[in-house]
Formats: sequence, C-alpha cells, structure tokens
Amino acid sequence: MSFYKLGLDGGLVYALDIQNIQTPTPIQSLAIPHILKKKDLLGEAQTGTGKTLAFLLPLFQMIDPNLDRIQALILVPTRELAIQIRQEAEKLAQVLPLGILATYGGQDVKAQVHRLKEQIHLVIGTPGRTLDHLRRGTIQADCIQQFVIDEADQLFHIGFKKELKAIMKFLPSTRQTLCFSATLSHQVEHFSSHYLKDPISVTAPKKEISLDNIYQEVIMTSNRKKWDDFMKIVEEEKPDQAMVFCRSRRGSEMVYQAMQEANLSVDLLHGGLSQAKRESVMAAFKAKKIHYLVATDVAARGLHIDHVSHVFNYNLPDDPENYVHRIGRTGRQHKSGRALSLVTLKDQIRLKAIEGFIQKSIHIRET
Repeated sequence: MSFYKLGLDGGLVYALDIQNIQTPTPIQSLAIPHILKKKDLLGEAQTGTGKTLAFLLPLFQMIDPNLDRIQALILVPTRELAIQIRQEAEKLAQVLPLGILATYGGQDVKAQVHRLKEQIHLVIGTPGRTLDHLRRGTIQADCIQQFVIDEADQLFHIGFKKELKAIMKFLPSTRQTLCFSATLSHQVEHFSSHYLKDPISVTAPKKEISLDNIYQEVIMTSNRKKWDDFMKIVEEEKPDQAMVFCRSRRGSEMVYQAMQEANLSVDLLHGGLSQAKRESVMAAFKAKKIHYLVATDVAARGLHIDHVSHVFNYNLPDDPENYVHRIGRTGRQHKSGRALSLVTLKDQIRLKAIEGFIQKSIHIRET
C-alpha cells in the first residue's frame, strides 16, 4: 500500500518523502481513506503507531490555504502532546504552507491572541486554553470543519469532560469529528455514541512491547513503611539515573519534597508546572544534571530518555497499560533496566491486573 493509493495528493507524498516516510502504518492505511471521505471516525491506536500523521495528512489535504480562517481544531490532553503534534504539522507545512498554532496553558495569552490575528488554519490546543480562546472570541469556530480529539482516554482520565462538552457547543454541527484513543474506555465509547455521527471504527494492531531487557520486581510494604522501604531500595540499587512514578500530582509533590530533604538530586514533573519549568526540568534530566525525576503518568507520557537505569513505581497505576509505559522508560537502546514497584495489600488488585496484562508473574522481593 502506498500513500498515493490512500488518496493523498502528490504534495503531501513529497512532504513525506523528504522525511524518508514511504509506507503507511496500519492506522494510517485504515483511517486516511475514511477521513478523506469526510466520515466521522473512532480510532483505537497506541502512541507510536503513526497516529498523528493518520489525521494530520488528511487535514492538510482538506484545509483550503486560501481561506484565511481556522478550519481544523485538534484537542489534546497535555502541552507536550500539543507541541509534538505542532512539530509534526510544521514538517508538512514546509511543503504545503499552512498557518499552525499550538495553544496551551503556561503560554502568554496576549502573545497567543496576537498570533491568532495572523493567518491560522490549524489550531492544536489543550482543553482549558482552547475553551478560554473560544469564549474570548479569539478563536472563531464558524469555519471549523474538522475536529480531532487525540488521546481521548487520557483526556477523560485527567477530567476534561466538562471542557470538551463546552468546546463542542462552539463548533458547527456540520463538522467532521475524529476521535483517537489508545484504549476504548467506557467514557470514550459513551462520548462517541453521543457526539459522532455514524462513525467508522478502526483499530490498529497493538504494538508488541518487549520487556525482555527489564528486570521487574515487587516489594511488599505497607503505607506506614513505604517511605523507609523505598529509601532502603534506593540505597541498595544505587541507580545511575532513575524515574519515580506516583499516581497523583499531590503524591508526586510529597515524594519529591521527601527526597529533597534526604539530600538526593531530584526534580519534579507533573501537569501543574509551567511549560518553561517542565522544559527546563527535562533538559536537566536528559543532560544528567538530575539523578532522580519524580513524575506522574500524564507528564511523562511520550518521554524518550535512553540512559534511565531504574524505574521505581512508588504507586502502581490504575491502568495496567500505564505500567508498561512507565517501565518502558528504562531498558532502552538494548540496554538492561530495572523496574521495582512498592505494593501494599490494597494494591493487590492492581498488581493482578498488571500481571494479567503482561502475562507474567512479577518476582516478589523479601524485605
């Protein structure tokens, strides 16, 4: 299958050739022809399957560059994802010039308003800031014909359902709606049944994630002993560089403060930090200026750091797939990695779900 056979114009195929992309991924082959036919679509696809181009390519083909209006809106749960999609769109825009803007919290609103007065065809935004612009009238929605919701499962998990409903009230009823999600949760399916019109459903094959290079271990503990057991493990393991995952923003802040008080080289990454702070933290961690990074699932989504020797799960995640995503931060580039999880009696259900998902029993360390 070629991109031409999917119905894409020569200019877009050329833009892909420049990036050495010649063969569509499964989600691109499944989704692009339906999107070009203006069908609503519900797509199940993991991160890293080529999902971004699956909707960007048809959007670029359907947007009229001569119409000086916003014609497509992509809604995402995090600033990092908005920036990532904007970067992918800018690569296409080198060949097919379109006005592109990423709008998210942590940026200067006045600067965004100024940019929105320019020729913008495509907006990529987080829910809060996008809704703010719609209410201000700085984003005019009357010409938006394509509306994309990316990482819908994460968007609902974070709690943006109310903002999403408010945003959709601004959009024309004639719009085409595309909803992409790594997993089709009850909330995603409920949303789709109410807001998508006779959607086509497509599912990309799941990527086989190899955990062969990662040694996994569980440390049974209690809430009272958890911090002391964690510090004991850190001392025993002596990681080169490690990520420490917590379930909540508040929990991550508490662990971060305690690690600081223990005189460890540590910083914090969660969704409540400013964009500038998050970028500086990541730059320092990648440069190995920070030894430990305490993070939440949402903030760490899509991070690629090759020299993490250990992942510590201070709390197990609610979603088993997030466990795989977390521990995949180590054992990269064919290196070995270690993933250690602190588990209390209340976590037993989560642990069983994770073992079922990875189809493997995790070794329990005696303490």
